[in-house]
Amino acid sequence: MNEEEVLAALRRVVDPDLGKDIVTLGWVSDLKVDGGAVSFTLKLTTPACPFQQDLVRQSKEVLEAMGASRVQVNVVYDVPRTTPADNLATHKIRNIIAVGSGKGGVGKSTVAVNLAVALAMTGARVGLLDADIYGASVPLMIGANTPPEVAGENLLKPTEVAGIKVMSVGLLVPPGTPIIWRGALVTKAIQEFIANVDWGELDYMIVDLPPGTGDAPLTVAQNLKLTGAIIVTTPQRASLEVALKTLTMFRKLEVPIIGIVENMSYLVCPHCGREIDVFGKGSVETVARHMQVPFLGSIPIDPRLREAEDNGELLVDFQDSPAAKALMDIARRVASKVSLLAYSRKKEEGEEGGGLSAFLPMPPKR
Repeated sequence: MNEEEVLAALRRVVDPDLGKDIVTLGWVSDLKVDGGAVSFTLKLTTPACPFQQDLVRQSKEVLEAMGASRVQVNVVYDVPRTTPADNLATHKIRNIIAVGSGKGGVGKSTVAVNLAVALAMTGARVGLLDADIYGASVPLMIGANTPPEVAGENLLKPTEVAGIKVMSVGLLVPPGTPIIWRGALVTKAIQEFIANVDWGELDYMIVDLPPGTGDAPLTVAQNLKLTGAIIVTTPQRASLEVALKTLTMFRKLEVPIIGIVENMSYLVCPHCGREIDVFGKGSVETVARHMQVPFLGSIPIDPRLREAEDNGELLVDFQDSPAAKALMDIARRVASKVSLLAYSRKKEEGEEGGGLSAFLPMPPKR
């Protein structure tokens, strides 16, 4: 075998999302062929890649089929950037993902926290910004109780917990203290959390927005070049209809919709294991299809979720939990969608031709 033959074989290994082979995508490097021994580096766009094992397995299979006696695949990651590199406040943050909802009580913060933790568990560098100023619940959910340190003049260092950098107004005030601010102060606080916090190098920043379409979501959308937004809702019609208003707001602001999550989708009976549709499972997926936005998945009702959050534990640590598994799957889909968005933005800029519409639903240009 020679390098040309090996590369020709690896062209049969195709990424399911992008529809192109790993050689054309530039993911193969450091190729070495020594008799029947082949080694190369496979550079993926995220450590949360849902197809990593399949791509490695297929690479080995096609090379062994042509006679390779030993194949070594070294997997590395290079998370692509969707945020502007020239923004001083966020130039070290590669992707910024907002998590919003139409109304409170649908589990938006639960999804934001566990999404951040799940991405960090894969090896990604993750930050979590709690932009829900009035209802800051992220510190309790993630078990963060250490105030941020001063890193310099007018600069704070975020609290680190579970491998995540966390910033929340809940870390700056005594427990139980209400935030009684007008909208202008909320806007200023969020702007300072972005500009005056030393986030360092991040692959993903997850922003937990307050529910609705008020000052805080507008501030985040207008002050940050968001990678995209995730909408969280429960299956009931009342929740879903207001969630769609939030989705429409992001579209008007020309923010891509990464997808919709159906929380509290169903209850797994602890005795027989049967799924019980408490609120009407499946309605969110139907609406997502109608709105032409990705459906990221359903999260079942799990009593352990409440126990974990009350104790500052993390549901994704409970590997036998159906809700934990659903959250991990959603995190992988989100990472995949972000990589698709970065790739399609490169295409839009003319590097490979094409547009965004083939990958993620984008709002119409005004």
